[in-house]
Amino acid sequence: MHSHLGPFLFALAFLLGLPVLAAAAELPKVGDLAKDFRLPAQDGTTVELSKLRGEWVVLYFYPKDMTPGCTVEAHNFSKDQAQYAARNAVVLGVSVDGIDSHKKFCAQEGINFRLLADTDKRVADAYGSLRNFLVAKVAARHTFLIDPHGKIARVFADVKPATHSREVLAALDDLGARPRPDVAGMK
Repeated sequence: MHSHLGPFLFALAFLLGLPVLAAAAELPKVGDLAKDFRLPAQDGTTVELSKLRGEWVVLYFYPKDMTPGCTVEAHNFSKDQAQYAARNAVVLGVSVDGIDSHKKFCAQEGINFRLLADTDKRVADAYGSLRNFLVAKVAARHTFLIDPHGKIARVFADVKPATHSREVLAALDDLGARPRPDVAGMK
């Protein structure tokens, strides 16, 4: 399908009253062990979730590179990277877009954290975050906070891109990932 047809098909389906999104599998629950995965990132590395034990992980799924909501959300996560580092947290964005799309998105928008390419859609599906969008499958806008022991500590299923990074930082604080004064120039 040509990428320029997506917005047209969405608008047409909306106007006709057709269901645009179909639900995915059930979301993991707080306390569940986070499902391990290995995915390529735009920076040439491969990320294996289990290798991040000892750190908090913000695993956020988003529908599409270079779209308005996804860009706002990524900009806010980028802007707040020092605050995540101070809380010993790593941010990982996941969509079904490929590496080349992620590279372009990061270069064009100044994204300073890793975006993972889930082109076979297995990770989004395993996290209950795969949605049928008309004739394509995309990642739903969900975020999972994973604690340093590899367990799901918080699930965000109703994400508002403009305020989500602040919401995640507050949740990290609530869960005990307090800012460390020795990191990122915080006092």
